[in-house]
Amino acid sequence: MIFMKVIAINGSTRKNGNTAILIKMVFNKLKQEGINCELLQLGNQHIKGCIGCNKCCKNKNLQCAITDDEVNTYIPKLIEADAIILGSPTYLANITANMKSLLERLARVAGANNSLFKYKIGASVVSAKRAGGIHAFTTLNQFFLLSNMIVVGSCYWNIGIGDKIGDVDDDKEARVIMETLGKNIAWVMKKLT
Repeated sequence: MIFMKVIAINGSTRKNGNTAILIKMVFNKLKQEGINCELLQLGNQHIKGCIGCNKCCKNKNLQCAITDDEVNTYIPKLIEADAIILGSPTYLANITANMKSLLERLARVAGANNSLFKYKIGASVVSAKRAGGIHAFTTLNQFFLLSNMIVVGSCYWNIGIGDKIGDVDDDKEARVIMETLGKNIAWVMKKLT
């Protein structure tokens, strides 16, 4: 059997909040297909945005020049992964600031190193209280498209609705969407191996 791995990054400050719950719904289906899954939590880390120094373009060493946060520890994990899931709650109709900062830097390092995540599978997962989820979903998908990745979808937009922690468990449609997303990611992964 071929070893396959999915890395998910939860951009929420809540480690076990609605975004993590949705990601774990996707993971349940992936694990049923024999796929290894790992969840990275941004939590309350302070992820700095790209400073435009272009050192990654000069050095081409698969690293960002900013070294006092976790971004450089994530890069090797993402390189190893066959698929990457990005998850974020909706803040002001978009992704969290930490997730945006992470994606700025990952995109720059990837571009500086021959499209580092090229041909990997990408999927987005978003939680929203009520509105703004589509914009957040689109922002996450733009990272995949910019990174020359294969974007996998579901039977509807990959968004779950909930305000308080655990509310997404009551979103029956979101459960179907996340389970279908897990099946679709597994199907594409197996087709590509």
